[in-house]
Amino acid sequence: MAPPALTSPALHGVTHGFFGRAGGVSQGIYESLNAGPGSRDDPAAVEENRRRIAAAIGAAPNRLLSLYQIHSARAVRVDAPWADERPQADAMITTTPNLALCVLAADCAPVLFADVEARVIGAAHAGWQGALGGVIEATIAAMESAGAKRGAISAAIGPCIGQDSYEVGPEYRERFLAADEANARFFKPGADDRSQFDLAAYCAARLGAARIGRIHAANRDTCALRSDYFSNRRAVKASEGDYGRNASVIMLA
Repeated sequence: MAPPALTSPALHGVTHGFFGRAGGVSQGIYESLNAGPGSRDDPAAVEENRRRIAAAIGAAPNRLLSLYQIHSARAVRVDAPWADERPQADAMITTTPNLALCVLAADCAPVLFADVEARVIGAAHAGWQGALGGVIEATIAAMESAGAKRGAISAAIGPCIGQDSYEVGPEYRERFLAADEANARFFKPGADDRSQFDLAAYCAARLGAARIGRIHAANRDTCALRSDYFSNRRAVKASEGDYGRNASVIMLA
């Protein structure tokens, strides 16, 4: 049985899926669909999990491509499976059919993009650093350079840490306000000097400011939904030592 995946109405007609932790073979803290080769899970289990994800999307296992993610604003174009090491970047775009673009996250926001008419797709890993640094805009620019039209691009924000789970310190809020005082609307008061940050809403606002055609957010809190998703923050609080990664995938059939 294929692992279950969430889909977005914004990407109707495009092969895609936001996968959680169900449907794999990993054990212990990685149970069960850990897609992260950067984790300390059994590599054979990760490989099998990724094979299952590829099969669910309809891709060959070697055409499920994920980056060496570095919390950057770098976007790269992909035309074929990696010849050697994975590029260090946090977004990728393609016009090549049957290449499954896969971003990995465990609280950061996965964002999938498509211009159906131009047949250009993209995938971005938007943690707070990448989102603040411009990874969303870099993905859109890379798609435009490949023939996409900004107003025809649709984007779906997948499951990520929710505002009620995302407590941050004052220096974090100050960094966002230094970039734009209007960013205050993405924070609500927490305990003492802490704030609660709305990552999905921030990403949606950046997408809206980019004037793309359609935006949809899953509004699923990876930290709160333990049985459904892996979460770095939850793992840190539980002193688990490591964590699995959720896969978000898009492909031109």
